[in-house]
Amino acid sequence: MSQDDGRYPAGTAPQLAEGWRLERLTPPSRLFGANGLRTGPDGRIYIAQVTGSQISALDLGSGRLETVSAKGGDIVAPDDVAFDPRGNLYATEVMDGRVSVRNPNGDTRILRDDIPSANGITLHGGRLFVGECRDGGRLLELDLNGGAPRVLLENIPSPNAMEVGPDGLLYFPVMGANEIWRIDLDGGEPQRVAAGLGVPDSVKFDAAGRIVSTQVHSGQVLRIDPRRGEQTVLADLNPGLDNVTLVGDRIFVSNFTGEITEISDDGATHTVLPGGLNWPLDLAVGADGNLYIADGTYFYVLRPGGALQTVGMLFSPGYPGFLRGLAPTGAGEFVVTTSGGQVSRYRHADSESTVLADGFDQLYGVAVAGDAVVVAELGTGRVLSVRAGQVEVLAAGLQDPVGVAIAPDGGCLVSEAGAGRVLKVSGSRTETVLDGLRRPQGILVRGRQLYVVDADAKELVEFDLADRTRRTIAADLPVGAPPGVVPKPLKGMPPFSGPQGPFAGVAAGPDGTLYVSADGDGSVLAFRRDSRHG
Repeated sequence: MSQDDGRYPAGTAPQLAEGWRLERLTPPSRLFGANGLRTGPDGRIYIAQVTGSQISALDLGSGRLETVSAKGGDIVAPDDVAFDPRGNLYATEVMDGRVSVRNPNGDTRILRDDIPSANGITLHGGRLFVGECRDGGRLLELDLNGGAPRVLLENIPSPNAMEVGPDGLLYFPVMGANEIWRIDLDGGEPQRVAAGLGVPDSVKFDAAGRIVSTQVHSGQVLRIDPRRGEQTVLADLNPGLDNVTLVGDRIFVSNFTGEITEISDDGATHTVLPGGLNWPLDLAVGADGNLYIADGTYFYVLRPGGALQTVGMLFSPGYPGFLRGLAPTGAGEFVVTTSGGQVSRYRHADSESTVLADGFDQLYGVAVAGDAVVVAELGTGRVLSVRAGQVEVLAAGLQDPVGVAIAPDGGCLVSEAGAGRVLKVSGSRTETVLDGLRRPQGILVRGRQLYVVDADAKELVEFDLADRTRRTIAADLPVGAPPGVVPKPLKGMPPFSGPQGPFAGVAAGPDGTLYVSADGDGSVLAFRRDSRHG
């Protein structure tokens, strides 16, 4: 992979302190996942990436990726894209409820900012249509000059990526009904085209006028006759499919992981872009000794040899929700925090989760101390303890608490990202343990050593809790936003997730190996002491 094609611009290689060595356990991700797909007027495939606030263009001939709208730019959380005949790119910004227009020169303007969960988008005959992917969503025709939208249909259970068919009707998947519908471009009563699917989330048409539709739950790609409703399975892929586009007769589909797959007429599949991690977020070594990775929509275990195996995902039974914080509590069991504001016990092998407490505002780190679960609630600036369904406030008024860990004496340590320090909370008292940091996130205690991932400084810091000495184990890490980039807030996608934000986690193995979430480039890093240095 060319570094120029990666999602994190090439910079200085990580710098290590003497006595440490670095191994990258998973390759960097080329995209921040892959959502909406559209073949552009230049023949390239345009890929919308919600979690990265990025739009990229893929040249099928060279395999080169070009960033068209970058993280930190004007377009936030793009979910789908479409083009008009003049080459203007229209993007739905699902988390901000906006539709924006980017002209060929790169100038962007907001067309509408009042379309909650704006998702599917298509243009036909100079008319622009948008759907709201939410329960009770609407199908709208937008005025290209910014006038009031016209409602084609409302109270739809989560419509998604749509297209006008050869019969001049608008076809759209209805995720909540597990069906595909169509409607006249001027509105009226919808007609059901297909039912009993695998949760369809996109509709496009091939040259023969047949529907091609991805199924997010089953991972199937279906070809459907729009007149008779007959279905043919073109491919069985991994769950998490999001959209489809055609380049001539060639079919390409996207997956939440960032994988782009080509499907041939004979059912053969070819990976055009490999999938990878979207973030990653928190890490934990399970009771089985394997490393587990919270990646929001997905929960993975890293197998020997570096293979990522999906343990659970947003559309699998018992999944607790968009995973962020992670703490092992026994064989096949973790306590987790979700972006939806839940603290849950997750038994992935049994496909079960139990909510321990709910209703919180932007939970991040989690740690277990005896029969209590300690969590950081960034939205309110609190550190909380959950025990037997009761919630106790351990600390309040903090500036962006993110990571939590348990100190050797049983006190609670918390990374206060907004204040650049790590605090210790004991009873009603708080004291600064380590300051002078820029934006600490994941923290870990191993023996008398405190390890901190400082996302803005791009460093992994070691601090001795006994003699209070500090040293930087690694610098120039691909964590946080790229230098010079200020990401826009990701407000969430109800009901799929609450607000989303970065969390570069850290964990340790039994042998002392430190694992770090390199959420900048989407890889997992392992730091090991050189045996020659003890």
